[in-house]
Amino acid sequence: MKPAADVGRRSLRSLGPVVFFLALVEITSGILQGYYTPILTDIARRLGISDGDVNWFEAAQLMLSALAVPVLAKLGDIHGHKRILLVSTVVTAAASWGVAFAPDFWTFLAAWSLQGFYVVWLPLEIALIFGRAAGSLGGAALTRKAAGLLVGALQFGVIVGALAAGALVEVFAGRLELTLMIPAAAVTLCIAAIHFGVPETTDRAGGILDGRGFLLLAFGLLLITSGLSFLRINGPGTWWVWLVLLSGVAALVPFVRYELGLADPLVDFRMLREKSMWPVQLTAGLFGISVLGAQAPMSTFARTDRGVHGYGLGLDAGDVSIIIGSYVLSVLLGALIFPVVARRTTPRLTLCGAAALVGIGYLLFLPFHDTLAHTLTNMIVAGLGSGALVAALPSAAAAAAPRNRTGMATGLTNTTKTIGGSFASAVFGIALLSAATDAVAGGTGLQTAAPLSGYLTVWAVCSGTGFLAAGLLLLVPRPAFSDVPLTAADTGTPGP
Repeated sequence: MKPAADVGRRSLRSLGPVVFFLALVEITSGILQGYYTPILTDIARRLGISDGDVNWFEAAQLMLSALAVPVLAKLGDIHGHKRILLVSTVVTAAASWGVAFAPDFWTFLAAWSLQGFYVVWLPLEIALIFGRAAGSLGGAALTRKAAGLLVGALQFGVIVGALAAGALVEVFAGRLELTLMIPAAAVTLCIAAIHFGVPETTDRAGGILDGRGFLLLAFGLLLITSGLSFLRINGPGTWWVWLVLLSGVAALVPFVRYELGLADPLVDFRMLREKSMWPVQLTAGLFGISVLGAQAPMSTFARTDRGVHGYGLGLDAGDVSIIIGSYVLSVLLGALIFPVVARRTTPRLTLCGAAALVGIGYLLFLPFHDTLAHTLTNMIVAGLGSGALVAALPSAAAAAAPRNRTGMATGLTNTTKTIGGSFASAVFGIALLSAATDAVAGGTGLQTAAPLSGYLTVWAVCSGTGFLAAGLLLLVPRPAFSDVPLTAADTGTPGP
């Protein structure tokens, strides 16, 4: 019999080619996430819209991705994760070419929304890797290590995308469509990488997609995400916005009841009730508040002139990139360190520590926000925790799920994260806008920048959700997400 260490090394070597090709896909995902941000103003001018209308891009893509991820993840469990990864990549490629050549706002908005199919890539990739590693010694540990590498590739792609867009928009001056063709070409190349380099999973859930459940989920999620977008745009004083939100929440009640009555549901709520699963999914939602909702306020705070308003860093756009770059690099480092720390402690404690780091990083903003050094330190601490969570949550969900539900479990981490980010984007926008309105009412005159109290609210909420997530994860059974089987004592279930 071969030593266990040799078996583990052989398993890791066998995963190497798959991880390589999937890393190419994640680099492209990072390019999509980092490429467009520096040139959104140029895109707005080309389409003849105001900067404020750019918010519709994010809102529409979030609405589509919140709906598409659970459906595509379920289809992956039924028909094969590689097949659905390939389909989603083809749709993303077609949408990216549409973004490059869209002649008007509405065409661009439709293409931009469909481009959001890329959000299902990482969950499907984790399910693919877990499926191949599950039969090997240390399969969960191998999945965590691969997840860290994939998230590292993602963050590398974000940096490459942002730098490339800023340079190419100058090189192709006056020809924005040439600049926008670059990410489209990158996604197109991913089709070949997936087709030729990624093998299909063997574990299938079977069955068919729950069409009625899909319609119920679509109705509820569209109402909720639409309501959150309208809340940010129209403000909390608009009564019908709250009616839309409440209708969305109410629409999920019959969806849950219907799904519980099915043997093969679109979303397995029985699985979600497990002690090893519901804290992970709730943590993903809480994590979305900071990782998706706090970045725009951080940028505007850094640009605020301290000499005029008494707070802020007074940085120009180029200097803000220092903060963004430091944060992205710390996220990358956190993702790579996560499997190492998990191996030396436990995956559960590593998840708790990562969530606590996010809480500590934003908590430090409350007393320390006066200098660039303060801001960099705080963002790096939060970034280390964020990187670990980005890598850890899908792999933890895969480890806690039945073998034929890994796509569903990993996909739901992205869905709940997206909903958390949408909620935070709306609430933080209201907090900053309300603070600015109060300042104007107090006689300070025209206030284009939100006062410090608004930013303190943002940081306090992000810190609180980080610590809350850390506490929730302590409720998970100690050996969860590892390769050690759970015992009756650990799960709280009676023995035989």
